[in-house]
This record gives sequence, structure tokens and C-alpha cells, in this order.
Amino acid sequence: MSSGALSNSAPRVPIVDLFAGPGGLGEGFSALDGNPFRIAISIEMDETAHETLQLRSFFRKFHEGCVPSEYYDYVRGDLPIADLVAAYPCEWEEAEAEAWRAELGAEEHATVRAQVDEALGEERNGGVAVLLGGPPCQAYSLAGRSRMRRVQGAHFESDSRHFLYREYLKILGDHAPCAFVLENVKGLLSSTSDGRQIFGKIQADLRSPGKALDDYETRNRNVEYVLFPLGSSPPQTDGDCDPPAESYVLRSEEQGLPQARHRVIIVGVRSDLADQARDAIRPMVQQTRRATVADVLRGLPRLRSGLSRASDSNYKWEIAVRSSAISLWENPRFLPRPMRDEVAKIRDKLRAPPSGRGARFVKEAGVIPRYEPSWFADPKIEGVLNHETRGHMQEDLTRYLFAAVFGRAEGRSPTLADFPPSLLPKHRNARFALGGSMFSDRFRVQLFDRPSTTVTSHISKDGHYYIHPDPSQCRSLTVREAARLQTFPDNYFFEGPRTKQYVQVGNAVPPLLARRIAGVLADALGLVRRERP
Repeated sequence: MSSGALSNSAPRVPIVDLFAGPGGLGEGFSALDGNPFRIAISIEMDETAHETLQLRSFFRKFHEGCVPSEYYDYVRGDLPIADLVAAYPCEWEEAEAEAWRAELGAEEHATVRAQVDEALGEERNGGVAVLLGGPPCQAYSLAGRSRMRRVQGAHFESDSRHFLYREYLKILGDHAPCAFVLENVKGLLSSTSDGRQIFGKIQADLRSPGKALDDYETRNRNVEYVLFPLGSSPPQTDGDCDPPAESYVLRSEEQGLPQARHRVIIVGVRSDLADQARDAIRPMVQQTRRATVADVLRGLPRLRSGLSRASDSNYKWEIAVRSSAISLWENPRFLPRPMRDEVAKIRDKLRAPPSGRGARFVKEAGVIPRYEPSWFADPKIEGVLNHETRGHMQEDLTRYLFAAVFGRAEGRSPTLADFPPSLLPKHRNARFALGGSMFSDRFRVQLFDRPSTTVTSHISKDGHYYIHPDPSQCRSLTVREAARLQTFPDNYFFEGPRTKQYVQVGNAVPPLLARRIAGVLADALGLVRRERP
């Protein structure tokens, strides 16, 4: 294993990205100014996420500004994927080698090790490489633990997903990369196994991954890492040896992103490099200006929702939403004057947007956001990708209209207690919610003047937590709108059916947050920032 400071003349540092999803972490690292990192291999088990990952890998094979027109023809739906591959076979073959579809934990680890060896080449054992990723979140998230306990009962505590981080440890023990970044949900801090807090065990294992794997023969049993938190730390008491667990939580909105997303981020640096890193790694500075939903969504083509369980057209949608507005107008007890005025406008002036429900590609100019325009914008798209609405039932259209009007008038999302009784869901959870349970915000409108709430994979189930703030659109967010809140560039295309696209976006790490983390790590490792070619 090599030791000492990294060479300033070293080539770009290779990245190994585990549980990669559609590639948010890797995208942020590969897009860092100065170009110090490159993705060597990304591993993902889901078929459609892997397709997205592979397509983005292909995109990165070309220098900035030199992506071929065939890529844009494909993502707009004008060119079959086979023709894109045939036009650039070498670049596609490289993308196939970089994005590997495999299920960690099910795949024989000898195969995984061989794939990583091939991707890293001379850096395969104790060289200059960085490991990224995080195990699946279900066993760590608060909501996921609740569901799994109901379904699995006593088997929950032994669920193998608790320990998929061991696959992460095996890469550390086999390849001894110079650093790693592990990401997971905040619920990781309170997760338990066999009655013990799991976070302390994970910390100990990450510090000495080779020794933690006593049932696995690693190449570097004695490799050790120093862990660094990037979040702001509460005051420590005398005798504290480790930073408080809460200091490992990064809050995206405090980093200037347009979303309130709180995640555990653990940065580890190999012990022989830790002294130089210690002087550079500090809690990430909170940004004074926080981006808002309006900063990234305003300017996108206006759309209408679809109508589910009914025939659908622009005209019938207008009738349905006007009917919702009339039913609200006729119930004035729940409509203060500002809300009544807004509902009256919908009732009297509503028109379906020219782009209708949207599509895989919506041709429209002027879609550059106010926030980080150079990051999002790509004029070669000539419009917007993955911008298509789902259908909603008439009852939900009325709820969405009420929530959006309420949010605009009151500056907050309504709880179920704010809804007219006629709009309350007819299931048992609604009664509990009225008493203040966790379901009280079942219908949640995003607010233009604030960061959004956390975008999660639940957005694939229904749109209730992700209602668009514009009452005249009366719908939930599209995949592209969710992707903008997650800070994916507009030329990042999500493969698969729309439901799968939502899952990919919700499970991802925001690329702009990943880019900020990459900057901290690059400085800590003393990497030279190069001009992009």
C-alpha cells in the first residue's frame, strides 16, 4: 500500500461508485471544476437506473460542448438507441465497461473484486482511488423501519439490508482507496440491530475495514481510515472522543440547494494521508442565500395533469378543474378572501397550457433557471426532457387545487385539519391524522419562495406530497421538476417508464451537493485542479 501525500502530477483520480442509482454522487465528482476525478466503475442492480447510468457515462465520453447531435436526437425520441450506439461504438463500449449492472451482496465478491481490479488498473491495491456510495436505505429510514417491522416482525432485526455496507467494507479492505464518501439517510443514526445502535458499529468498521471482516480474506487487513464529518457540530462535552453523530448530517438547503434534504455523509481518509487532510476538511460553510422552488421551476413549460379513470383531453381537464374550483367556491367557510379570489380566477379564466400534459421532450425556449444557470442549461436540448405529467382523479384534483391555493395565500402547506371535510380521504389514517399523527400532511404543496421538502422515491407512488405550487396547473411534479430540485443538469436523461424515472430521481444524491463534497475532498487530498479540455 502506498503512503504519503498524493502526487501533484498524478492523473485524474479514479472513482468506484457502489449502489450508484442513476449516478448523482458520481456526476458531482466528475463535474468538479478542475477535473481532478474520473469515474472508473459504477455498480447498480436496477435495470432502468443502470440504463440511465450507462447513457450518462456515454455522455461524459465527450468533451464539454462536443457531445454529438445524435445524443440529443436520441433523448428527444428522434433516434433509436441502436443508431446512437452504431454511430459511436467505441464510446458506447467504454460506457458499458464503466457502468456495470450487478447486485452487490448477491454477486460473488470475487467477481466484484475482479471487475474493480480491471477498472482501477495499477491503482487496484492501495493506490490513488476514491470509493463512493451508500447501501440501500430501506433498513435505515424511519418510515422504512416502521413498514418492515409490520411486515417482517421478529425477522426485521436480521434483515440483510442492514449489512449491505459490508460490501462497501470489502472494497475498502481489498483496494485500500485513499478516501471514501459514504451516504445514507438520517435514520441511520438511530437504527438498531439486536438492540444495539448500528451507527457506532459502522463507524468502527469503517475505521478498520479489514479487521471488521473477520470472515473475509482481505488484501489489506491493516488498512485504517480517519473519519471526518462535514456538518456543523453541536458543542462537545468534556471527554468526547468522537464528533457527535449529528455532525455527520448535511442539510442540503444550508448548502444553497433548492431542497431540504438531510443525509448522513461520512468522509474517510486513509490514515497515512489523514494529517494533510485534517487541515483541509472542515464543516461545510452554510450558504447565506438559500435557493427556492421558484429558482429552479419557474421558466419550465406549464403543463396540465392528466385525468385518471376518465377520458382525457385539454377540454375535459378544463371542465374538471373548473368543477373543482366551483365546489370550493361554494364552500366559503374554508376560503378566506385571498383564497376565494384565487379560486375565482381558476373558475373564470382557466385554460389548458399549450404544452398539454408534456412528453418525453417538450420543445420550448426560455427554460433556463435563475439558480446555477450554467449548471442546468444546455441549449442543444432545444427544450425540456422527462417533462410529462401523470393522471389524477377528480377528487385529488380538487385537493390539489385547494392545497396550491392555500399555500399561496397562507405561506404554508395545509394539514388535513385545514381541508374542508368533503375533501378528507375516506381511509382510517385520515382520522388519525386529524388528531395530529404523522399523516396530517398527506397532501403537501411545495412553496415557490422556499426550498422544497425532501424528494424521495415515494414520489413514484402518487403526487400527494409533491403538489405543484401553481394552482392553475393543478397537478403533481413531473420527473424533470423533481430532477431540478435534486439539481440534475437538464441534459441528464432518465431511462425507463415514468414511475421508474421518479424512483431514480428520488433515490439519488443531489449532484450539486456531491460536487461540493468533491471539492472538500480534492482540497484535503491536495489534488491539482486542471483546466477542462
